[in-house]
Amino acid sequence: MKKISTHIDEWFRDIPDSEQKQLIQEEITQNLEEKVYDLVRAGKSEEDATNKAIVEFGDISDIKEELGVIRNKHVIDPRKRFGLHLGFSIWGSCLIIAFFLFINMYYSPNTIWFVYPAFVVAWWPLVMFYKWLGW
Repeated sequence: MKKISTHIDEWFRDIPDSEQKQLIQEEITQNLEEKVYDLVRAGKSEEDATNKAIVEFGDISDIKEELGVIRNKHVIDPRKRFGLHLGFSIWGSCLIIAFFLFINMYYSPNTIWFVYPAFVVAWWPLVMFYKWLGW
């Protein structure tokens, strides 16, 4: 029943591996194989029986939703998820601004131009702050 296994793997390919997913896949495989054997005993060819069993099983969106709910119980808080990015963007933008300040003071101390790239670089932590807030 390679076709059934391949079809079930394709159905569940976008769901992360877990014990729950494996159990549901095994149960669906067993049910489809039993259906195929029943149809073969009723006189259908094995290929026709396999196709009919898959079609009659229908859509697995409810099963995927159930697995998604189970998976989403462990969702990380957006503030924790973007907190690292926010800290990295603040330190990174400070280092970039310090680099421009050094270049400005070293090569052209009479003209203060580092504020222009500093203004552009300051948007990076600002955007990450709003992502951290969840906007």
